[in-house]
Amino acid sequence: MKRQLRRVVTVGGVLAVTLLLWVLLPLWLVAAAALSPLLPGRWRALRLLWIVILYATIDTLLLVVMFGYWLAAGGSRRVRAPYWQGLHYDLVQGVMWVLFREAKRVLRLDIVTEGPAPDAHPGQPLLVCCRHAGPGDSFTLIHALMYWYRREPRVVLKDTLRWDPAIDVLLHRIPARFISPDPAQGEDLESQIKALATDLDEDDAFVIFPEGGNFTAARRDRAIARLRKLGLERMAARAEQMTNVLAPRPGGFLAALDAAPEADVVLVAHTGLDHLLTVGDVWRELPMDKQIVMRWWRVARADIPADRDGRIDWLFGWWEQIDAWIDEHRVGSAPT
Repeated sequence: MKRQLRRVVTVGGVLAVTLLLWVLLPLWLVAAAALSPLLPGRWRALRLLWIVILYATIDTLLLVVMFGYWLAAGGSRRVRAPYWQGLHYDLVQGVMWVLFREAKRVLRLDIVTEGPAPDAHPGQPLLVCCRHAGPGDSFTLIHALMYWYRREPRVVLKDTLRWDPAIDVLLHRIPARFISPDPAQGEDLESQIKALATDLDEDDAFVIFPEGGNFTAARRDRAIARLRKLGLERMAARAEQMTNVLAPRPGGFLAALDAAPEADVVLVAHTGLDHLLTVGDVWRELPMDKQIVMRWWRVARADIPADRDGRIDWLFGWWEQIDAWIDEHRVGSAPT
């Protein structure tokens, strides 16, 4: 009942916002044009307005198309069958292509990937671990996995993203998990992750953000304090040396490793999408005329320690490497 009520509210809200954006478009254009000379960057308000309109419109169209899928499939159970899951993945890939094409054209974002080429992982499932700095990195990572690496991602996401109704509906139809920060709700996190990472096939990529949340200074301090409370002084000291990332929480990653013993691990770092957490952050810091760099590292399964303590130390070591890489690759302007 709670899910149905939430969807009534969020779907209605998205439809209303999209309608208002298009019906009152001339007014929004005049206001954005008037604001643009007062803001840094070239036509910042107009460019941001177009991205907002595009996102709201795509959200609405996604809901309409997925409702059509639900009718054609004959209900909620059948729409989760492999055939319909494939259609939903195709839908996501198409939507991401449109969003990032427009981001490149309107915002002049140049996304560069470094590391193994897409054909470096033929016929093998992957566990993908990415730093977390806001919702923008989730979208960029999924786009890269689907468009460049031809993977079908299985994603672990915070349940706050359920308030986007298109994401809410979509991720209840493909393999994914919304997780709650409240451990008292439902089964434990590691069990959910283990279930999702089981039976990966050759074109699957299990995606996890080991930090457990977006980076903020307050969360970094809490993560360090939590390690000390658990008596892990050495790990806390290492976490204090990392200034761009949170100390990784290894439980979910270790559960995924156990559930997918045949999968290699890919670690991902990026610059350019940091700290876009609130509407105010997006307004102030949305990257325009910039280059976003994504760095990928592949680690063969045989090179990952077999014991729990060794795996935790290995993960911390990689997070220290990612932290150092971020320091060396701050965002620059996109080439003209």
